[in-house]
Amino acid sequence: MTAGFEHQRGTRWSPAPQREEPLIGRDPEISALISMVDLASAGSRVLVVLGDAGMGKSALLAGTARHARSAGFRVLPVGGREPEANLAFAGLHQLLRPVASSAADLSGQQRSALRAALGFTVAPEDPDRLVTAAAVLTLLSAESELCPLLVVVDDAHWVDRSSLEVLGFIGHRLDAGRVVLLLGSRGQASPAGLGSSFPELHLKRLPAAEANRLLDARPRPPRGRARSLVITQAAGNPQALIELARVIAADPSAGQRFAQEPLPLSDGLTAVFAARFTSLPETARAALLVAAVDDHRGPGAASRPAPGLAADELAPAERLGLVKVDRSGVQFSHPLVRSAIYHGAPFADRAAAHRQLAAGLEHEPDRRAWHLAAAALQPDEGIASLLESTADLARRRGGAAVAALALERAAELSPSLDDKARRLTSAASIALPTGQADWIHDLASRALAIAVDPELRNAAHLAAGWALAWTSRHSAAFCTLLAVADGAAESQPSVAWDALGTAAAVAYLSGSAASRQSVSRALGRLECRGRPPRSDCATAEAIEAQRIWIRTSTGPFAGRSDLVTRLRRLDAATVRDPSVPGTAAWLLDEPGLAIRFLREAVRRRDSSVRGASGVALSTLAAAYVDAGRWDDALAVAGRASELAEAYQMDMIAASADLTTAAVLAMRAATGEARSHASRALARVDPAESRCISARARHAAGVAAFADGSHLMAYAQLRHLFHQDGSPLHYHVSYLGIADLAAAAVRADRQLEGRDIVDRALSHLDGAASPRLEQLTARACGLLADPPGAGTYFEKALSDPAGSSWPFERAQLQLDHAEWLRRQRRINDAKPILATALDTFRELGATSWARRAETELRACGIGIPDAPSDPDALADLTPQQREIIRLASDGLTNREIADRLFLSPRTVSSHLYRSYPKLGVAGRHQLRTVIAPVGSLTAST
Repeated sequence: MTAGFEHQRGTRWSPAPQREEPLIGRDPEISALISMVDLASAGSRVLVVLGDAGMGKSALLAGTARHARSAGFRVLPVGGREPEANLAFAGLHQLLRPVASSAADLSGQQRSALRAALGFTVAPEDPDRLVTAAAVLTLLSAESELCPLLVVVDDAHWVDRSSLEVLGFIGHRLDAGRVVLLLGSRGQASPAGLGSSFPELHLKRLPAAEANRLLDARPRPPRGRARSLVITQAAGNPQALIELARVIAADPSAGQRFAQEPLPLSDGLTAVFAARFTSLPETARAALLVAAVDDHRGPGAASRPAPGLAADELAPAERLGLVKVDRSGVQFSHPLVRSAIYHGAPFADRAAAHRQLAAGLEHEPDRRAWHLAAAALQPDEGIASLLESTADLARRRGGAAVAALALERAAELSPSLDDKARRLTSAASIALPTGQADWIHDLASRALAIAVDPELRNAAHLAAGWALAWTSRHSAAFCTLLAVADGAAESQPSVAWDALGTAAAVAYLSGSAASRQSVSRALGRLECRGRPPRSDCATAEAIEAQRIWIRTSTGPFAGRSDLVTRLRRLDAATVRDPSVPGTAAWLLDEPGLAIRFLREAVRRRDSSVRGASGVALSTLAAAYVDAGRWDDALAVAGRASELAEAYQMDMIAASADLTTAAVLAMRAATGEARSHASRALARVDPAESRCISARARHAAGVAAFADGSHLMAYAQLRHLFHQDGSPLHYHVSYLGIADLAAAAVRADRQLEGRDIVDRALSHLDGAASPRLEQLTARACGLLADPPGAGTYFEKALSDPAGSSWPFERAQLQLDHAEWLRRQRRINDAKPILATALDTFRELGATSWARRAETELRACGIGIPDAPSDPDALADLTPQQREIIRLASDGLTNREIADRLFLSPRTVSSHLYRSYPKLGVAGRHQLRTVIAPVGSLTAST
């Protein structure tokens, strides 16, 4: 990549000296345009970039122009302008002005035709267009001999047809020169006059993940519900995303509205769009407003016609390109057009349009209620009651966000303070599954400001405490939640149990012994007083799930057998919130059970509300890591991170970062692993989040171990336990005890490590799970004197339950096999090493795979199933393949060079570039790659 042009994965694309808008989600398009420039030496190239307004065509072309200039190109820009669309050769005039002086070198006929076309002379008759086009071709070809040229035509749909015909002519004949022709045009087809035979690059709408990344790159990105509105209404259009994010940044209250009501635009942007439809007839403007008010659509997408709309009324707007009308309905040409039309109209006109639509929606009460609410200026209990009814319907359908939003608007329209408080409290409670902590806290705070009823206040405090917990305000959350657990125990047992369950989560995250003791005492009080009605089976099951979670989170090793038995009695399909027993199952080291519950939680919530499953996703990702499903873990952690960023859930974001860090560390992507771990620590107060601190230490230690920095690994892992052996975190620290022992041995700190492990195990409260038995056996075996180490390894390996954690099992097998080889039991070591190697390769744990390979070689055997399939050489050029084969036969660089008539330096360069593609570090490993490939090829 040329200096001065920044192009990274993550898609910031801008020249180094300037600050430009980042181009996010356009990596393939950027690469395609860069290759047009970088490969220009091989011949001329033409590409037409197509897309709707606001999709980033101009930004892509401008970035390509900057890159071309830095690469030594001369750039000839052309910008289409609507007023000049009918001026013959206006575009050609722009193109050739910088090189007009070179026209003197053209032949007389070409020079005369070109000067006449450009208006420099008055010809007795119209210039011959063929001669004019040939003159432009000759001129550009001559200029390209001095330096390569990039012709950039932006807004080609506004370039005059005469100029486009010339560009089409030369585009087919730029065979000899070094000329790149790029055109950007609105729509899905090349502009008339250019022809349709040139390659096209279509810009698609940004998917949700890229849209979120674009919003995160804004100086003040929208969060929570406002972000959902922006993403929904922008419909993947980058310009709309940026403009609507600016609206929310300038006026956060703009995001607190009916989800289908268009977000407002800035006054200037509204004026720009409005100027296009002020000249329309009154009937057309009224019809456009009804179409803009219609909520039965995704913005920018076709919908069925709104009641009362007639195609002939919209025809003038369709001719202006504001909308498209067909049998499926009305489609706005740009998401911002709808916003401009809606907010450019007076409120009275908008209200009338809403009421017009509501009148035709008698059989759709939810939409009717929303349109009536949008038309209301004053409190109206009738409309508030209608909205409350729609909330009940939405809740039964699983639409928590829609139900909460309806209740919030109903509260705003409630004449009575008691009804307002009741509806706000209900909105906050119903919104809990959405994961939108900032919105939930706002709803709860508004309810608490006016609520008098104790039960309402308990429910509102529960919602507020939940929001505080997941935004890292642990101290305030813990106090609030414990107070609710005590205060609601007799009158609202379900609220009390939910509050104590959330308090237990806070205690787990904090790792504080005092917090755990407080939760345990509160559990004792609640078990005496908070008993649900016998007939309410669903409530009883939900409380049982919370009870299991609370006991598990405060003591995951105490009473494990009983807790697992009770957990297995719960049904993932019927329990109210499967993430509660799912998280308990993960802490109890039951990964299969945990995954079943957590996947049900994610599935159930994904089907109803986006953003609902942040907690379930983060725990599911951790369970996938344990189960050896690392690719699934990365994917799920990515989803959790995206949702956490959108809804400011710091703990979820930190957990997702640490899951990603753990997998990357085990896969030896250590730099990225450390970056994710550092980012996780930056999100929280380590003193209040010992869980996060311990996980970060563990990930950093594994990353250092993968790098071979054993002393650094020991330094990190040593902090999992205090000097007296007490754990930094009562659960997470013990998950790193085997890695601590391995680092101690390799860092020559074996005695110190043995002392730490012995003290740590003395602090273990309760019976170990099969997982912890395996980890502690590995730790003890590594630190034991050689004669006694085998007993620990063999005991752990005899329990088949340990296979539920494939990576940890393979580590144990590797350590056992190393011990066997040192005891000269080589034949016993070989099959164990082979099994461990298969696991490491399957997981992508490259550092551990290399250790296993080294041990196998030390056992005197070749490496079975080396990572080289018949396609191992497919990524190499024919010349590189020949060089690799000769090098694997033992020839030196000079001998290879003599045989292939190359220089030794060229041979060395080819080898250096080929090694990473083959997954080897040097020529000494080539035979392990080439031999299997050769034998397989011969056999076929």
